[in-house]
Amino acid sequence: MKNLRNNVQLIGRLGNDPELRTFESGKKLTSFSLATNEYYTNKNGEKVTETTWHNIVAWNSVAELVIKHLKKGNEVAIQGKLTNRKYEQDGQTKFVTEISLNEMINLSKNES
Repeated sequence: MKNLRNNVQLIGRLGNDPELRTFESGKKLTSFSLATNEYYTNKNGEKVTETTWHNIVAWNSVAELVIKHLKKGNEVAIQGKLTNRKYEQDGQTKFVTEISLNEMINLSKNES
């Protein structure tokens, strides 16, 4: 059961092209948004699609793989862990929850 702790698995579509940043230390960070959809029928019998957006970050070699293989609109399966961070902006503390990517599978057919 140890492997089930803080483990997130999602299948969704990229909402934007991944962005790569390289820090002075040489570490690389890629970030992108992932949309997941849930479908259900409401009490009026109407089909409803509910979209949830997730912030995804990848570091170093995984970041390079993301940049190389993924683009906006790709369907991807990801596995990672939830991470939280906070920062100050205009005197206010902001909190962010992200998924730190460990593994991914591009489910979209590559276009040549």
